[in-house]
Amino acid sequence: MGGLIIILLAAAGLGSFTIKNLYYICQPNEVLIFAGSSRKMGNTKVGYRLVKGGSSIRTPLLEKVMRMNLNNMIIELKVSNAYSKGGIPLHVSGVANIKIAGEEPTIHNAIERLLGKPRKEIEKIAKETLEGNLRGVLASLTPEQVNEDKIAFAKSLLNEAEEDLEKLGLVLDTLQIQNISDEVRYLDSIGRKQQADLQRDARIAEAEAKAESEIQTAENEKITQVRRLERDTGIAQAAAEQRTQDALTMRAAVIAEAESEIASELARIQADVPVQQERIKQVLEQLKADVIAPAEADCKRAIAQAKGNASTIIEEGKAQAEGTRSLAESWIAAGDRARDIFLLQKLEVLLKTLTATVPEVAVQNVTVIDTQSGNLATQAAAFMAQLKQTAGIDLAAAINGLNSDSNSSSSNENGNGVKGSLPPAE
Repeated sequence: MGGLIIILLAAAGLGSFTIKNLYYICQPNEVLIFAGSSRKMGNTKVGYRLVKGGSSIRTPLLEKVMRMNLNNMIIELKVSNAYSKGGIPLHVSGVANIKIAGEEPTIHNAIERLLGKPRKEIEKIAKETLEGNLRGVLASLTPEQVNEDKIAFAKSLLNEAEEDLEKLGLVLDTLQIQNISDEVRYLDSIGRKQQADLQRDARIAEAEAKAESEIQTAENEKITQVRRLERDTGIAQAAAEQRTQDALTMRAAVIAEAESEIASELARIQADVPVQQERIKQVLEQLKADVIAPAEADCKRAIAQAKGNASTIIEEGKAQAEGTRSLAESWIAAGDRARDIFLLQKLEVLLKTLTATVPEVAVQNVTVIDTQSGNLATQAAAFMAQLKQTAGIDLAAAINGLNSDSNSSSSNENGNGVKGSLPPAE
């Protein structure tokens, strides 16, 4: 009995160990290939079966189990001197994510071509395939097309490489072009031109935006000013209407008040008229008493005085006329000697005038040298000499006496007298 139990336990342990070695679990990121058993796929018969995302038991002695990893492989692409359309050599670098196809029928290509190969070798095959496709795509595009739209370039590369990769059992998940350059700096010149164009477009856009902003600002300012004017106009119209209404309301009161004031002023003026008339009469009487009467008295007095002055002048004129008449009669009665008498009457005044200009000198004799020269002093001296000889009148003595009297009076008046005598004329 005990031996039987031991046998059973050994058989159970052996069976458990056998089942553990024959039972395989497939992880989500891999595919199990059970090679050895035949299987029909369409019209083709293959010598393996696939297990993906599950588990299976290997048939002992008939099947061999192999694993194929489906994880992504990151491949760095770098192509140098790849001639583009137009003959410009380009340098392109990028990154691609590739994995082994996990879906039928592409996975069968991967099993046939890549099963049992190391991961590094698979990455190398995928890289060389992509670089070849990359050169083919670059040859069909210009540098401008490659540089301007990298996404379109990557799509073209995907379309070009999809068929080749599918034959290898590979799937290209993503492809990113990182850098595109060239040794002749052709792309740089394109970039500078594009940058200049962009800057130009940016400046134009900025200028247009600024102009639009200024136009909009001016339009807003215009709208604001128009609204402000409309508001002010409305306020002014309302104020004017209010003033008009107030004026209309106050017109009757103002008219009545003005009429009342005018009537009051008219009554006051009418009452003041008799007072002003009496005042005018009073002013006229005062004017007569203060101005007209004295003026009339002065006029009468002036007339009387003028008459008196005229009478005096008339009498003086009559007396002078009488004297002139008497003188004329005397001249007529004197006959030829009237002239000499007249000269004697005027001689005193003449001599005083002559002697007033002569300084104080002592004259012994007066001798007349030239009686024909016309000199007044010479004629006077000659005349005195002739008068003394013919009539016996000594004018020199008379003149000396007159001069003495004159000097005495001048001495009394001025304090210094001048004494002199004229000798008898010879």
